[in-house]
Amino acid sequence: MELAYIPSPSRGVLYLGPIPLRGYAFCIIIGVFIAVWLGNRRWVARGGQSGTVADIAVWAVPFGLVGGRLYHVITDYELYFSPGRDWVDAFKVWQGGLGIWGAIALGALGAWIGARRRGIPMPAYADAVAPGIALAQAMGRWGNWFNQELYGRETHLPWALHITSSEGGRVPGYYHPTFLYESLWCIGVAFLVMWADRRFKLGHGRAFALYVAAYCVGRGWIEYMRVDDAHHILGLRLNDWTALVVFLLAVTYMIVSSRLRPGREEIVEPLAADGPTDGPVASGGSAEGAVASGGSAEGAETDTGAGKPAASEPKAEPADEPKPKAPAEEPESATKKS
Repeated sequence: MELAYIPSPSRGVLYLGPIPLRGYAFCIIIGVFIAVWLGNRRWVARGGQSGTVADIAVWAVPFGLVGGRLYHVITDYELYFSPGRDWVDAFKVWQGGLGIWGAIALGALGAWIGARRRGIPMPAYADAVAPGIALAQAMGRWGNWFNQELYGRETHLPWALHITSSEGGRVPGYYHPTFLYESLWCIGVAFLVMWADRRFKLGHGRAFALYVAAYCVGRGWIEYMRVDDAHHILGLRLNDWTALVVFLLAVTYMIVSSRLRPGREEIVEPLAADGPTDGPVASGGSAEGAVASGGSAEGAETDTGAGKPAASEPKAEPADEPKPKAPAEEPESATKKS
C-alpha cells in the first residue's frame, strides 16, 4: 500500500473548442516570462534600460527553441527516422523533446545578434539573464510531468512519481521524479548565482559561466538516474558526457576571464549611461553654467545665437533724438486771469 506519491495528470492537453491547450507549452511560456522579468530587473540594476532584455529575447527565444529541438532530434534521430517512424513527428515540439544544450547554444547566438544590434556587450547581458534562465528551466521541467516522461528508476519513496500511461513503451509504476529533482536544482542554481553575483561582483560573463557550471553538476547525477532510451559512450549517457565537457569549459572560462578582465563592467548600455539630452548644448558651456556665473539661461543662448552681436562688440550709438521744445511763454493776460 502506497502511503504517498506524486500523481501524474490524466492528460497533458485540454481543448478550448478546437484549440488545444497543452501543459508542456504553458510551462515553456511561463518560464520565458519569468526569465525576461527577472533579467530586466537585474539589467536595470546594472545600469541598463528597462525593456532591453525583452527586445533581445525576441531574438534569443526563437533561436533557443529551434536549437533545443535540433539537439533532441539529432541525438535521438531513431525516434523520427528509423523504420516505422514518421519524420513529420520531428516538428511536433508540443509532444516534448527540447535539449537544453542546443537551446542555450543557439539561444546565445540569437541573443548575440540582438545585443550587437543594440550595441550592448554580450557577456554583461548573459550575466543579467543567467538566474532567470535557471528559473525558466525549473518551470519548463514541469512540462515533462504533464507528458509523463523523463522519469528515473523505480522507487518506493514517499515522493515517487506514479506513471499511469503505457504509451511509447512506458510501464506504469512508481519512479524517481527526476523532473522534480532538476526543477528544485535549477531553483537552487538561480539563488546561488544571485548570491555570488552580489557577493563577488561577477562580471564579463562569469555569472553566466557559474550558472552553466552549477547546472551541469546537477544534470550529471540526475541524468544518471533516468531510464529513458539514450546513446551511451563508455557506459555513460551522452548527456552525462555533454555535462562534463560543458562544466570544464565553464570553469575554465571563469578562471581565464577573472585574470584577463577582473571586476565588473561599469557601463552595460551606453545610451542609458549617457542619458538623453533635451537639445543641442553650446560647445563653450551650458545654460546651467551661465546661470551659475551670474547670468541667465536666456542670456547664455543669446550670446551664442546666430545673427546676434557678440558680447565683445561695441554697441552702436543711438541716433540723436530731437530735444523737446521749451514750453512757450504764456501771455501776461493769461497769467493774471489765473
